[in-house]
Amino acid sequence: MDKTYRGHRVAVVLPCYNEETAIGDVVRSFADAVPEAKIFVFDNASTDATAERAAAAGATIIRVPIPGKGNVVRRIFADVEADIYVMADGDGTYETAVAPILIDKLIDERLDMVVGARKPAGDGQIYRFGHAFGNRLLTGTVARIFGDGFTDMLSGYRVFSRRYVKSFPALSKGFEIETELTIHALELRAPYAEVETAYSARPEGSTSKLSTYKDGARIAKAILRLLIRERPRQVNLMLAFSMAVASLVLGLPIVFEFLQTGLVPRFPTAFLAGIIMLGAMLMAITAVILDSVVTGRSEAKRLTYLGVPGVRAKD
Repeated sequence: MDKTYRGHRVAVVLPCYNEETAIGDVVRSFADAVPEAKIFVFDNASTDATAERAAAAGATIIRVPIPGKGNVVRRIFADVEADIYVMADGDGTYETAVAPILIDKLIDERLDMVVGARKPAGDGQIYRFGHAFGNRLLTGTVARIFGDGFTDMLSGYRVFSRRYVKSFPALSKGFEIETELTIHALELRAPYAEVETAYSARPEGSTSKLSTYKDGARIAKAILRLLIRERPRQVNLMLAFSMAVASLVLGLPIVFEFLQTGLVPRFPTAFLAGIIMLGAMLMAITAVILDSVVTGRSEAKRLTYLGVPGVRAKD
């Protein structure tokens, strides 16, 4: 019989790409912290000995040939069956010992996601300035658009309930997946929390796969894409208003001139103003239609979420 943690099946899932230096210790640390859990390492087309060292440490290896963390998370959520999922990176930077605290919080407070909010350990120089500033900027942007509640939106250390996992569409391909995970919880209004956890430097010989500017741009693009997808009424009405204002700025002087002289000397400008106003009206109509579509999609997502039992204390 499989072992359970307080009556729940727990899976530790570790997305990895070229983490041979740290992965063995990470697997063993999670095994010590949560001995009841089954540990999976999802090897994302590594070119080193990541899979071999993870297997030697006792993990189950699943290979994901399509590159990108988002693609790995999609595979994790599709393939792994558990009641509680603990997801972390395989680079040895996260505090594995607090995993039981995160799991207990999820169970006791009947949450759907607990995020390990990173607090730099040691001399505080683990976060590069660009990463720290970008995290604050992007987290603040999401808070203003979708709602407040997170201080570390980009943390890769998270615990999920089964109903959260099985209702998550996982559309992102790369590191922007954390943004999508956060926004999904906010849009679903699923119960969530943060717990401060230590964030350490990578072990010697291990290198980060993050690119401050490239990945930051991808995350910003993901926020914009999710804004258009989840808030089409606001986006289209804003565009409609802007177009209407532009049309009035171009057209009102011509109208006033026509009322005074009975002539329309700038016909091309008048025609352009009319076309822009027509476009504004179409954008407003589109806003109403898309709002209905999003409402229907949200209802379907919510029903899927409610169709899976939540985590409850069994002891």
